[in-house]
Parts: sequence; structure tokens; C-alpha cells
Amino acid sequence: MRVSWVSRVLSWIAAALVGGVYGVAGTIGHSVMWGPIPIGIIVAAIACAAILIAVRALTHDRGAAVAAGLGMIGMLVLISGVGPGGSVVVPASLMGQIWTYLVAGLVLLVIAWPSFDRLPVRTESPVAQDPEVRES
Repeated sequence: MRVSWVSRVLSWIAAALVGGVYGVAGTIGHSVMWGPIPIGIIVAAIACAAILIAVRALTHDRGAAVAAGLGMIGMLVLISGVGPGGSVVVPASLMGQIWTYLVAGLVLLVIAWPSFDRLPVRTESPVAQDPEVRES
């Protein structure tokens, strides 16, 4: 099935918007702690990974996953700076650095994951291909 370029570009825009929403939500919630357990970063990482995998699997397009990842990272960078009132959403602490690198790593992992539907499939056994090899 052939997909038109308009449909592809619209899916990239939608993926970037969805990635941006998840990037904002994860960046705001990553610092939530439940005692000593960083529950915010765990939930945010699972949500971001899930949406990246879903976009890649449902669209069968690496470009859509790139767009979602760029939306995530773009919004993380945008709201990580010092705001007009002097507030900082992602402080330069260990958790802030872990969150920044975790999002980038998730995006790279999902984008770099191989596409298994394009791998060659062997239809005959090696015995049938080589006449000299015979089973005993």
C-alpha cells in the first residue's frame, strides 16, 4: 500500500505534537519521589517509551518515531531553561541529568531498533539447496 506524502507529513506533525505532550508531562513529573523511590522518573520513562514504541509500531514509519522523539526532546529542552519568573523545571541535579539522558536514550533506542518486517526469509532448508549435503 502506497502512502501519499501529505498523509506522511501529517502523521509526522501529529507524532511531534504527541511526543511534545509526553515530553512536557514527563519533564514536569519526573521529579516526584515516593520516599526513596523515584516514582516520577519511572512512570515518565515508561510512558515516553510506550508512546514512542506505539508510534513506531502503528505507523510502520521510522520518520514518525523521529518526529515524536524530536517533539519530546524539544519540549524537554524548551521547558528546562530558566522561566521568566526565575523558576526551573529541571534543575541541574542528578535526577534532572538522568531524565535528560534517559529521554534521549529512549528516543535513540526506538529509532535505531531494526525493522523485522523487511528481513529476508529463507524458504528452503540448506539440505534442499545443496545436493551434496544429504541426511544420513
